[in-house]
Amino acid sequence: MADCIFCSIVAGKSPRTLVEEDERVIAFMDVNPATEGHLLVVPKAHSDDLRDADPDDLAAAMLMVQGLSRRVTDRLGADGVNLVGCSGRAAWQSVFHTHLHVVPRYDGDPLRLPWRITPGDAGEIAAAAARLVAD
Repeated sequence: MADCIFCSIVAGKSPRTLVEEDERVIAFMDVNPATEGHLLVVPKAHSDDLRDADPDDLAAAMLMVQGLSRRVTDRLGADGVNLVGCSGRAAWQSVFHTHLHVVPRYDGDPLRLPWRITPGDAGEIAAAAARLVAD
């Protein structure tokens, strides 16, 4: 879709901090992170939300989420992970392209859901991404 920011990111036309990619799914750092290492996992094919997504895209996304969840625990020292999928405005969806948030959680972090979207520090985002990029 021409006006979808995630389609533009998938196509490499908009800035992104890429962490992982396969034939169906892409993972990149959230520019408005709730915690250190907050990632987005996005099917490459456009669908508005989880309800409309191709089941094979969702399966690929969940496999990538699983690996990234292990990675944020192992490489960033996260104590847990929230997986957040928002479908519809009432559920806090702000970008209408299917995506899943992988939100690392740290003991004592102040995050309460929903988090307030505020720009993150570009250097900190890039540093976390560098530690999460697949070997």
